[in-house]
Amino acid sequence: MTKIAIWCRHKNDNIIGIGAAIPWHVKSDFQRFRRITEGQTLVAGQKTYESFPNRTLPNRKIFVLTLDENYEVSDSQNHSVVNDINFFKDFEDDLYIVGGATVYKLFMTGSNKLIPDIVVDCIYQKDINPNLKGEPVDITDCIDVLNKKYIQVSLDYEQDDITTRILIRKGEFVEQSVLKKIVKAIEEGM
Repeated sequence: MTKIAIWCRHKNDNIIGIGAAIPWHVKSDFQRFRRITEGQTLVAGQKTYESFPNRTLPNRKIFVLTLDENYEVSDSQNHSVVNDINFFKDFEDDLYIVGGATVYKLFMTGSNKLIPDIVVDCIYQKDINPNLKGEPVDITDCIDVLNKKYIQVSLDYEQDDITTRILIRKGEFVEQSVLKKIVKAIEEGM
């Protein structure tokens, strides 16, 4: 089992959202996310889950991490509610952690069994849309962990003002087939 975190953050301030919105719209970023996560098992917080079109992503199993024990998912065959992050400590399948900020922080700063093995770190290089209203949402705590506990194992892939890189936990074995699949998904879009 491999845990993979995937995010796109702003270059200088690690912002991943303004209110409920992503503060940029880059088609190739959405396509890269789709290629990397298609056919996989995802974990998303409730707000992130609700931001998906029709509260779903085709061809993916989704776990919604929420404190709301009565939360209802849109597709009970492919989506499940999880109220305790410890459910994922001994999870047997590969798990793609897709946000939001609270979910990233729970995994990145959690116990050794929760910390992602691989991080797909996408960095938006241009300015954020200044017209969005709401509180900035950042993952600075996660980037601090990334800088201390991870090492970059890929090139910097540049496309449409987004730099994508792959990092793995220092001193840890990473399933090569998972790593190759991620690299292939990134390179297919170049």
